[in-house]
Amino acid sequence: MFKTILNSIPRPWLIRAGKLARPVIDLYYRGNGFVDPINGKSYRKFLPYGYVNIRKNALSPGTLSLERHRLLWLYLQQETDFFKLNIKLLHIAPEQAFYKRFKKMKNIEYITADLYSPLADVKADITDLPFAANTFDVIFCNHVLEHIHDDNKAMTELYRVLKPGGWGILQIPLDRQRATTFADDSITDPSERTKIFGQYDHVRIYGMDYFDKLSAVGFKTEAIDFTRNMSLEEIKKYGLAVGELLPVVYK
Repeated sequence: MFKTILNSIPRPWLIRAGKLARPVIDLYYRGNGFVDPINGKSYRKFLPYGYVNIRKNALSPGTLSLERHRLLWLYLQQETDFFKLNIKLLHIAPEQAFYKRFKKMKNIEYITADLYSPLADVKADITDLPFAANTFDVIFCNHVLEHIHDDNKAMTELYRVLKPGGWGILQIPLDRQRATTFADDSITDPSERTKIFGQYDHVRIYGMDYFDKLSAVGFKTEAIDFTRNMSLEEIKKYGLAVGELLPVVYK
């Protein structure tokens, strides 16, 4: 019965599961097939998820993390001092998978900002951030810029408020097969936008020139394929996407 009810829930809504539903879902899927590195728990499988194309084993039952969240967490753990150094962190459109964990970390002064998110401390437009220049040591802005019409202005603002010597991770849906970014504001029908851009509220598909766009506003950029040095067994265990690039930026 529980499985029937769960399968009837539209996958995007599972990421908004309530406090009561999450522990039940978490317990139901416990097993040894997959590991969520964010909470360290093991599951017999992850949940399917997607708007247009449903991906198998994408959504962790425990943290509601997706592939990109688990990739970011592993990178932070293994390649940075994020969990050790004292950091002033700006998190644009904070993800539920991270929010409570970052809030509890004593080494982080954690500030969240967004126009619409109920998790945001500061109601802010990313193209006009209400922070002084050179304020933050680290910035996370993940799967936001593809929603923003003037992404250049948003990137410029992120660069402005980052301290010299600071760094950030600015994830977006990236088509590695596409050299240049595609946008077409004449496509206004929501179903057509979903078909072309992946979601009705996306305004572009980023190509590999995304890194040039970041460089143009001043960032030093790296396109890090963190899965390159992982075995296929590890990639499957953590439910990652092979070859997904982490856009890491520095000022």
